[in-house]
Amino acid sequence: MNLRYDKKGVTIEAREDFPTNNGGLCAKGWTSAELISHRERLTAPLIKNRDGEFEEASWVEAIKHIAARTEALQNEFGNDSISVFGSGSLTNEKAYLLGKFARVALKTSNIDYNGRFCMSSAAAAANRSLGIDRGLPFPVEDVRHADTILLAGSNPAETMPVFMSYFRAPLRPGGRLIVIDPRKTATAAQATLHLQNRPGTDLVVANGILHVLIRDHMIDAKYIEERTEDFEQVRSSVSVYWPEQVERITGVPEPDIELAAKMLGTVRKPMILTGRGIEQQSQGVNNVNAFINIALALGSVGKRRAGWGCITGQGNGQGAREHGLKTDQLPGYRSIYDPEARAHMANIWGVEEADIPKGGRSAYELLDSLGTADGPRAMFIVGSNVAVSAPNALNVVKKLKALDLLVVSDFFMSETAELADVILPSAMWAEETGTMTNLEGRVVLRNQGGDAPGFAQSDLQMICQMAAALGYAEKFNYSSAEEVFDELREASRGGKADYSAITYERLDAENGVFWPAPANAPEGQPRLFAIEFPTPSGKAKFFAARHKDIAEMPDAEYPLYLTTGRVAAQYQSGTQTRRVASLNARAALPLAELHPTTARKLALRDGELVKAISRRGTSEFHIKVSTSARLDTVFVPFHWGGMQSVNRLTNPALDPVSRMPEFKACAVRIESISAPQSADRSQRKNANV
Repeated sequence: MNLRYDKKGVTIEAREDFPTNNGGLCAKGWTSAELISHRERLTAPLIKNRDGEFEEASWVEAIKHIAARTEALQNEFGNDSISVFGSGSLTNEKAYLLGKFARVALKTSNIDYNGRFCMSSAAAAANRSLGIDRGLPFPVEDVRHADTILLAGSNPAETMPVFMSYFRAPLRPGGRLIVIDPRKTATAAQATLHLQNRPGTDLVVANGILHVLIRDHMIDAKYIEERTEDFEQVRSSVSVYWPEQVERITGVPEPDIELAAKMLGTVRKPMILTGRGIEQQSQGVNNVNAFINIALALGSVGKRRAGWGCITGQGNGQGAREHGLKTDQLPGYRSIYDPEARAHMANIWGVEEADIPKGGRSAYELLDSLGTADGPRAMFIVGSNVAVSAPNALNVVKKLKALDLLVVSDFFMSETAELADVILPSAMWAEETGTMTNLEGRVVLRNQGGDAPGFAQSDLQMICQMAAALGYAEKFNYSSAEEVFDELREASRGGKADYSAITYERLDAENGVFWPAPANAPEGQPRLFAIEFPTPSGKAKFFAARHKDIAEMPDAEYPLYLTTGRVAAQYQSGTQTRRVASLNARAALPLAELHPTTARKLALRDGELVKAISRRGTSEFHIKVSTSARLDTVFVPFHWGGMQSVNRLTNPALDPVSRMPEFKACAVRIESISAPQSADRSQRKNANV
C-alpha cells in the first residue's frame, strides 16, 4: 500500500500490482490510517510518580531513569532480573535489535514474545517433521489452484477477508473446501463440508481421516517410500481411529469422516492448512503433526499447488521469531544452544560466545515468574498488550504489578501500559521504514510515509538510546533501519532463514523476496521441499500421536467448553481497532455465542448480560443466541479488556514442546446477571461474531 499525506490527513492507496493481496484490504486495513493522527496517540515519554499518576518527561529523563533502575536491579539480583517481551508486530529490524539488546546490553536469558501465543505449535511441528518452519512453504497463489483444501482451525472469512478470495477458487466446479471448526463460522458456512468437532478433539479427526485414507488405499505409497520415514509407526497408531470411534469422541458423523477422506484422496492437488484453532491447545504440536501426516501420506508436500501450510496471525509473526525474539532462537532461525550458532553470533556482535545467555522461560512462564523469588524484577514490553492477550490474565496483571520496574513501548495507552512505571511513545507503521515477512515467507519493505507526532520515535531509536545509557553505544550505533537490516543479513547468513542476498534495493524493485535467499541462490525459494527436506536424512518424518483430553474438561460445576477467537472488525488485543469508530460500530463489545437449546436450558435470552466463570476468574458478556455454536460450547472473542476480557478465564496449560497455552479450550459455567438491554440490540445485530 502507499500513503498520501495532505491537509485532510492520511489516506491509503492500495497497490493492485502487489502479488499477495492484489490491492485488497480488509476493513481494518482501510481504516488503519485513522490511527496515525488519532487524538489518543502517545506523543511524549511518561513516568509514573509516587501518587501513581503519569507525568510527561523528556527522552533523556526517561532513558536515564530506566537505565539507573535497570543497573541497580541487576547489581542486586543479577542479569536475569531484567526481562524483555516483544511482539510479532515488530519489523524484522526491531525484532533483531531487541533480541540483540536483551542478549548483549542486558545479558539476560529472559526474552520471549507474543508470537509464542500464535504460531509456536505449528513451528515446532514443522521443524520436527519437515526440518524447517516457514508458515506457507509455497506462494499464497497456490491456494487458489488446489483441488481440495482441508482448513483446520481457521476462519479467514472474518480474520483475513482478503485471503478468503483464495479459498473461493476451490469452490469452482470440482473444487472443494473442508473446514474443521467447533463453530459454524463464516468460513465454515462457505465450505463444501464442515466437520463441527468437539473442542480439543482435532487430532482425533485428523487420525480418523488418515485411517480411512490408508484403509481405502488412497495414499501415495511411492512418495512415502522415497521421501518420508517412520510411516509404519503412524499406520499402527491410526489403526484404532476407525470412523465410528472418531464420531464417539469428536461428535463428527462417521459419513463425514469418510467423505472428507475421499475428497482429499481422490484428487491430484490436495492441500492441508492449519491455524490457531488446532494450535492453541496443550497438545497443539501433536495436532499439527497429525495434519502434516495427512499431507505426507497423500504425497502432496513439495508438489505445486498442494501440500501443508500454516496460516499466520500477526503481521510479522514469522520474521520476529526467525531473528531473535523467541527465547531459544538466534537470528537466522538458529538454535541458541548450538555452539556453531553461538560462535557465529558472537562474531557478528563482537562479544565472547560465553557471554551470550542461553535460552530462558517461554512467554507465559516468563510472565508467571515476574516478581517471584527467582523471577525477573523488571520487564521491557515492546508492542504487546499482555494484560489482555495472555491467558489467565488476572494472574498476569497481578504479576506485572509486582515488578520493581515495568517499561512499555506502544502507540496508545493500552491496559498493559496503564500498569507501567515508564511509557515510551512509539512511531507507528507509517512513520518508520522496515521489513516484514508475510505468511508465505515473502520479505517485504515498508517505507516511511511521514513523521511521528510530538516526541514519539521508532523503537530502533529507543533501543539504541537504552543500550547507550547502559554502556553499549558502540555496539548499537546505527544511522538507519537499512543499516540494522544489513547486519541482520550477515547474522542470518548460513542459517535456515537466510536473508543474506536480500537488500532494500531488491525489495523495493521486486515486490519482495522469498527466503531462504542465500548467496548461492539469491533469487529466493517461493516453494520448498520440491527435491528434499532440510532434515538429517533429507526425508520428511511422520510423527505418531494419540489423543489426550484437554487439560480441563467440563464437569458438573463448569459444564461448558469455552473457546475463543477473533471477529472481523477487531484485531488482537484491540489496542488500535477499538479506537476506530467505524469498526466499533460493527463490533463494540464481545458477545458470548450460545446455541439456542443451551440458552433455553440455562433460561437465558438473546442479549442478556451474563457472567462467564472459570476456575481462574469471571468475565461479563451479553449473550448472542446462535445456531453457529455447538450445544456444549460457548464462543467469546478476545479483543477486549477489563471485565470483558475472555482471557481472564482461559487456561495457561502449556504444550510440552511449544509451550503454547491452551487458549482454545477450558471449562466454564454461565450465570445470568440481568435481562436483555434493548438499547444495545442494533449494535449486537451488527457485531460480527
